[in-house]
Amino acid sequence: MSAVRLGEISELEAEKQLISLVRRAPFKDLGFARVDHHRAVRQGFPEVIFGLGKTPEQIAEIAKSIVAEGQSLLVTRTDEEAYIAVRNVVQNVCFHKLARSITQNKPMEPTGHGVILVMAAGTSDLPVAEEARVSAETMGNRVDTLYDVGVSGIHRVLAEEERLNAARVIIAVAGMEGALPSVIGGLVKIPIIAVPTSVGYGSSFGGLTAMLGMLNSCASGIAVVNIDNGFGAAAMASTINHLD
Repeated sequence: MSAVRLGEISELEAEKQLISLVRRAPFKDLGFARVDHHRAVRQGFPEVIFGLGKTPEQIAEIAKSIVAEGQSLLVTRTDEEAYIAVRNVVQNVCFHKLARSITQNKPMEPTGHGVILVMAAGTSDLPVAEEARVSAETMGNRVDTLYDVGVSGIHRVLAEEERLNAARVIIAVAGMEGALPSVIGGLVKIPIIAVPTSVGYGSSFGGLTAMLGMLNSCASGIAVVNIDNGFGAAAMASTINHLD
């Protein structure tokens, strides 16, 4: 197949150069980790540190490498011990205890076009909801929160119609039977990112019941992320909120 000319370079040659550029994309080899400094270019946000399973020292070294490149810092699923280690090598960091996340405090104007509304069915769902909130804010979004609005008291949701309609995308966090996203889906015309949580009694099967309920919702416009994955919901919501 002949290549189509695009100015002085063919389409085939442009493709080869792009592949070469990606292969030579910058990363830093720390020995125990290879920090991807090109991810913001490819995906719109720098590499996020998943803290679970990493030592405080490993988290601190990765965080130091990310910040040294002038990139935004976000550590998820972490603890205060890791925060202390990060604080020793990175300035102006904050530990969000309920969200189990670490961020760096630096002035940043939101770049998202609208508001992401994070909703939580119950207080037990707040760690996941707060992970979503902190992540979405760090990704450059304005975030509103609406907590403890589970379907056992549906009037609590119906009373917030104005805030529901003001959002560009909603993150709905719920355990138990996971009904909250379906209820919201029948009220709004915007995308909903449903997050099942592992909250519930024995037959909730660690969040599996909520996840299957959300996947089988008859309401349209609902996407479902993995169990307890507040960060994943925030990443998807942020992508939607940054679309022109």
